[in-house]
Amino acid sequence: MPGSHAPSGNAILDDIEARPGSTASLLRTFIGLYLRRLDGWISASDLVRFAGRLGIPPTQARTGLTRLKQKGLLLAAREGGIGYRLNPAAIPMLERGDRRIFDVRQMAIGDPWCLLSFSIPETRRDLRHRLRRRLQWIGCGMVSPALWICPGYLQDEVEEILAELDARQSATLFRTQTPQVAGSLATAVAGWWDLTALRTEHELFQESIVALPDAASEPFAAYVRLIDAWRVLPYRDPGLPAQLLPPGWPGQRSFDAHARLSAQLAAPSWDFVRATVGLSAD
Repeated sequence: MPGSHAPSGNAILDDIEARPGSTASLLRTFIGLYLRRLDGWISASDLVRFAGRLGIPPTQARTGLTRLKQKGLLLAAREGGIGYRLNPAAIPMLERGDRRIFDVRQMAIGDPWCLLSFSIPETRRDLRHRLRRRLQWIGCGMVSPALWICPGYLQDEVEEILAELDARQSATLFRTQTPQVAGSLATAVAGWWDLTALRTEHELFQESIVALPDAASEPFAAYVRLIDAWRVLPYRDPGLPAQLLPPGWPGQRSFDAHARLSAQLAAPSWDFVRATVGLSAD
């Protein structure tokens, strides 16, 4: 996501750099979960109060909010008090996040793949770098520096990235059922994706849920921290077929844990948010 202020007419991109558990990441997670349900506006005092429940000191929270405003995610807005309004340009990005975080997809053997080939001149190497970073972020594998692969259901997201970066004219997309490789497809997949790093991310997520706040007494903090720890995984892990992954792959354990804890925490967390801002029941 660009570091400078993004006007409301420009698309707000995913923040690839926000590290789960950091102030920026926790604030973005809260905003993504609740600001739309709060009609897009929240008072500055309530937002700082929620940040405090996540362990973020007030001064640190205000600094983080200032940075999110500079990046275009939030707009300063006085509506019965000092507060923040969600930038309408951020809604497509948040909706894309909803699909990834709450509607996890799993590819099966025989499902289509999407191949992306692009040619970007050396004079635009900055664009080439940003495109590769964004493709990696959404879970694409690299066959070669200018040829990337992903499950077919990610094609729409690839198209969005190309449009947002104004790179569509430099790229060609292909659909194929089963890539034909010299050895086994599982071996090829292990070369296209960094499965060791991905396994580590699953293991870190599973460790993080052990350290969540108590679900009974702090459902809000537990839920926001759960989603914050989880939100990167559905991007980095494209949901490859189990038959193409190493034995003992931890992905399903992560998916099951997230689903179980989300079902337990989502409603009481929203009840807490609604009560804190004085919103009547749905």
